[in-house]
Amino acid sequence: MTVVYPRKLQSSLGSLSARDVMKQVVRDRDIHLITLNRYRYSEQRSCKDLTTLIEQLDGKPAELVKDLSRHVSDEARHAMWLTDLLVDLGSSVGTPPGMSYIEEFERLLDQESPSPESLDDFVISSLAAINVTEKRGCEYFSGHIHALKQAPQTEENVKIRETLERILPEEAAHVRWGNRWLAQMADKSPEHRAKVEHAKRKHAAIEQAAFESGMDITAGAELRRVGHLLDIANTLPAWQRPQYLMERLPQSLLSPDLQRTRLDAIQRVWNRDPQAFVERFVPMFLSGLTRDVNGKKPQPNKASAANAAAN
Repeated sequence: MTVVYPRKLQSSLGSLSARDVMKQVVRDRDIHLITLNRYRYSEQRSCKDLTTLIEQLDGKPAELVKDLSRHVSDEARHAMWLTDLLVDLGSSVGTPPGMSYIEEFERLLDQESPSPESLDDFVISSLAAINVTEKRGCEYFSGHIHALKQAPQTEENVKIRETLERILPEEAAHVRWGNRWLAQMADKSPEHRAKVEHAKRKHAAIEQAAFESGMDITAGAELRRVGHLLDIANTLPAWQRPQYLMERLPQSLLSPDLQRTRLDAIQRVWNRDPQAFVERFVPMFLSGLTRDVNGKKPQPNKASAANAAAN
């Protein structure tokens, strides 16, 4: 089967790996703590979403429900560890600021419901969605741990690294679990294999769109969102594309969350360093105008783009 990996962040100044981004994040304590709180929120929210999936499956297949129940337990434990860490560090455990990766991912999904006739299709789609988001989580936890190993070994940094090192092996196990289940579904028949391959391509496009929309606040981000929307639509059958686009196009072009995130970033950068706002933030923001809808641009300064992504 095809193996699908998350693509790098296409920032206003080029392609950034998780290590590129996290190297900048760990240098700024405020941004670092916000990032940890986003991890906590994602793990906590996963418990809710996985529980909803278990309820939708209504006991079938029983082996999958059993595995998902254990998955909920893992995610709850991760959320607990991160909550304890943040409280110990004196940081907020409220809803993190900025746009929600999870909510954007769910907005871009087709809302499907299982039925006896389409249970396998629902299972394949659900597994593909879980698998691609878990892969992104592993990529960023790994990049975060690497950045912390290169950073000054303060008591705080060591405590953060040790917490992430407890979580990463279980997240990697979730990816392997998803790969096994998808392979098992693909082995049922050639038709099932085709459905698994399609689900992986579709959800990879959805995940990339959700991920980049949460990181890209520069000028022209709305048009790049539309470009991602077209990428997703191109994975759908031709007769489904118009409805999918019409339902999601207004939110992509006129996103209140994007505007709030921009204003929050502008305010935070200005309050912390007006000179940096004028010299770095404004040029970075306007550089988005030179990108195409696929986010492609030469990469003259990765550090500036990583700071923008972290904000």
